[in-house]
Amino acid sequence: MHWLDPNYLPVTKGTLHQFLLNPHGDADGMILTDGAEIHFPPHMGEEIAAAIHPGHTVTVHGVKPRDANVIAAVSVESASGKKIVDNGPPHHDEEHGTKEHKAELKQEPMHAEGVVKQALHGPKGETRGALLVDGRIIRFHPHEAKGLSDLLKAGAYIAVKGEGLKTKIGTVIDAREIGGSKDKLHRLEGKKPKDEKKKEH
Repeated sequence: MHWLDPNYLPVTKGTLHQFLLNPHGDADGMILTDGAEIHFPPHMGEEIAAAIHPGHTVTVHGVKPRDANVIAAVSVESASGKKIVDNGPPHHDEEHGTKEHKAELKQEPMHAEGVVKQALHGPKGETRGALLVDGRIIRFHPHEAKGLSDLLKAGAYIAVKGEGLKTKIGTVIDAREIGGSKDKLHRLEGKKPKDEKKKEH
């Protein structure tokens, strides 16, 4: 969304509670203390996480999709006035540091059980996971969400198995199995819907 001028977009202000992570361990959003969900592109994550920490006040310029209570950020500003704007993903020659960062992170088998605090979304409002009350982040491909609505409601109990990462700013699990308890897990289909796979051939 780097083509949008953040100065003309609605403003959301609040206090950072925690960052959200994608399955690769990159910060791609945040939860404010009032429960508001903010999404931003992963290429903004490193700079935002360096400038803002839990307990800090943030100012977000962004847009809200129709179908979900999430703000897709175009800019994020720290309490000290540092403004990080979405200017698009980095050029090829600027990706070296990011690749090194990812090389340091290695997924490992991980499972989690707990109470859902809220569902998590992408920039267009698509459901992409859940945040547990204990702060752990569950992620899956958006096409998997259709049959999981009961498990993603606030207060629901959920269990997952998959590949996870523990980082300095949080723990994320890329779910491969999911259910209402560890004894009632069912396997997720995968990262791509069948019709998308057909298009590749």
